[in-house]
Amino acid sequence: MNTVFQAAPEGSKPHRRTIPEVVEECYVRTAEALSMSGAASDSDIFKALARVRESQGKGIPEDLIETLGRVLGHEEEHLGAAILTLADAVASTLNPAPATIPFASKLIAPSAFYESFEALHQLGKALLVPVLYAEDTDAIGTGSINPIAATLLGDEAYYAVGKRFGIHPFLTCARMEYESWAFLCRKHFEL
Repeated sequence: MNTVFQAAPEGSKPHRRTIPEVVEECYVRTAEALSMSGAASDSDIFKALARVRESQGKGIPEDLIETLGRVLGHEEEHLGAAILTLADAVASTLNPAPATIPFASKLIAPSAFYESFEALHQLGKALLVPVLYAEDTDAIGTGSINPIAATLLGDEAYYAVGKRFGIHPFLTCARMEYESWAFLCRKHFEL
């Protein structure tokens, strides 16, 4: 899947998906990428999947990559490095692989965009993907430790903006370092 999206193919009709459907797609695709890359055993991936699904069922969002890092026994002080390794493995299954941006936590939260697109804000919270920037809906950036999650929110933003304004924004989906991601998730989603 590309990290920058162009116009949807002619004749395609995107459908509105529910937040749980998008979150489940994220979990499945991330688990498949982790397995395909050999980043962890299928047993550990299934344990992490069970945990994130249980948390999501309770209304507590969790990312599969972070949860897998914890399932693999990484202590908090080493979790960032473990997550980076797992995220690199997931990104290696994508073409092109989204770049990691080290300055994401310095970007100002796009409050006006979130107010205008509340459903995308709620989906971002469920996926733990902050919108890094939104320039008048012409250019939008999403970011996460999980490149698949960032891409899925980007897909939904692309179609939501297109449906409302009839324009197709330039979209960038990026990977983030664990500490920056955790900071922005707290800031954007009040977690």
